[in-house]
Amino acid sequence: MSETPLIQGIKLGAVRGERVLFRDISVSARAGDLILLRGANGSGKTTLLRQLAGLSPPQAGQVVSSSAHHWIGHTNGLKAHETPRSHLAHWARVWGSEADISAILKEMGLRKPSEVPSGMLSAGQKRRTALARLKLIERKLWLLDEPFNALDSDGQAQLAEMIERHRATGGAIIAALHGDAPIESSDEVVIKP
Repeated sequence: MSETPLIQGIKLGAVRGERVLFRDISVSARAGDLILLRGANGSGKTTLLRQLAGLSPPQAGQVVSSSAHHWIGHTNGLKAHETPRSHLAHWARVWGSEADISAILKEMGLRKPSEVPSGMLSAGQKRRTALARLKLIERKLWLLDEPFNALDSDGQAQLAEMIERHRATGGAIIAALHGDAPIESSDEVVIKP
């Protein structure tokens, strides 16, 4: 596997109001890595992931990335009127993907609710729809915020398999987790103020 990092966060820091969320956090992911971000609720796991994704500027330090990435936030990024099929079709157009959306929906267990507006989907179906975006286009780096939330045991096993397959083909994942998950990390970063 490559020794060149796909992404590096160097001495990152964040402040919310007058409170320091974290300081001097460094994280680096290379091909095959699974880095877990751990910490109490409100410790800044999501903020750190957003900094790595380029969605929030670091208040200290810098992010250096050599790879395109997928971002799956904890809110799933679905509009209430979107169906799983229309959501994936939209992102396929935006990214120029020629992926077989029907096959992805079937693989992710979304064939039956594929035409149901996301406002009427269960939390698990919404999460599966968001995670299905990972299958639209190949990107070496996945940034995932609480990816196992709302998934049943089958969904958790499927996501764990997706993660392991991605790592085995040279991909890397940085994921924020609060509880246990059926995956083994290559490293953990514990966020403390």
